[in-house]
This record gives sequence, C-alpha cells and structure tokens, in this order.
Amino acid sequence: MNLLRRLICYARRRSPWLFHMNSGSCNGCDIELVAALSPRYDAEQLGVRLEGSPRHADILCITGPVTKNAVGAIHTVYGQVCGPKAVVAIGSCPATTNVFIDSRTLDGPLQKHVPVDVFVPGCPPRPDAIIQGVAKAAQILAERGARREGEAVAALAIESGADANPQGLKPSEKGDALSARLKSCPDTLCAAHDERKTAEEQR
Repeated sequence: MNLLRRLICYARRRSPWLFHMNSGSCNGCDIELVAALSPRYDAEQLGVRLEGSPRHADILCITGPVTKNAVGAIHTVYGQVCGPKAVVAIGSCPATTNVFIDSRTLDGPLQKHVPVDVFVPGCPPRPDAIIQGVAKAAQILAERGARREGEAVAALAIESGADANPQGLKPSEKGDALSARLKSCPDTLCAAHDERKTAEEQR
C-alpha cells in the first residue's frame, strides 16, 4: 500500500484514541480505566489517549451491565464513532451483567446491542489488563482498516475490469491501463492483478 495508507494503519495501531462510556457501572471499572492513564501505568506513553467526543475516537470502551436507560445512548455513541472502529467491554458486567443478572432494569449483555471486539474480564479488571485489551483492540482496528482499504480497491479493480473497451485495446493493454490506475493500491492487489495480466497475455 502507499505511504499515506501505511501511516494511517500505523497510527491506528500505535496511537489509539479512546472514548469511555458508562452504561450503568458501579464506577469500579471506570476508576481502573482512569488509573491506566495515570503516571503509574502511563498508557499515554504508548499513544493511548482518552477523548471527550466519540467523533474523535477509534476505540469505544464501555463499562457497566447496560441498563435500559443506557441502550439508546449506546447506539447513538456507537454510531458517532467513525469507522473503522473497535469496541472494548471493560469488566464482567458488560460481558455477562455479573451479579445484576435478571434485574428488571437491565437489557444486557452489551453484545446484544453492539458488536464487541475485546472483552476485559474482572470485577474490576486491573489497569494493566485494560491496557492489554486496548492494545489488542488497536491491533484489530489496524487490520480492519487495512482490510477495508483493500476491499475498496478490489471493488475499483472489478469495476474497471467490467468496463467496456471503446478504444479496442488488447487485454494486455487494458491490464497496463488498470495497473497505472492502481498505482496507489496495496501491493498484494497489484501482485494479483499482475498475475492475471500475465495469464491473459499467455492466452
């Protein structure tokens, strides 16, 4: 892939921005998340940054067993996080509703409402476990971003290959034109296209 896309994927992996949301937590997990950003654990030296707006975040960190009042807010905030994005469920409550299971005020677990990429177990989990979960989510986010870029470029390649040929170009010449158009594509896609072009020339 070209330099710009490499930088974007590198930034997603090495400098994830978080948005924290409480869906009815007792604040135990919230305190541990704040502790992970404190000087003792200093997650910010790894590029982790807590943002005040979901529109600026890459990873959504949710605590709590998901109360009925919080469901609408979860959907709203999840929709405001720009894609590609990842969700981290911090603590046992968002995963299983924990000791609050079968409560009339709950509509959990969290995975019932939004897709969850990483679960950090514990009641509450330690700050180092939260940092490890965020690092895993950042890796998933970078891979998802690279795959999304690759799918977009592949769609462009398929669309270009299905176009009419008003100039009467030979298959090899059409392949050269498509290669020129895809100079900024991932290397794997360009390699696959070169193999297809070679097969067409051998015909």
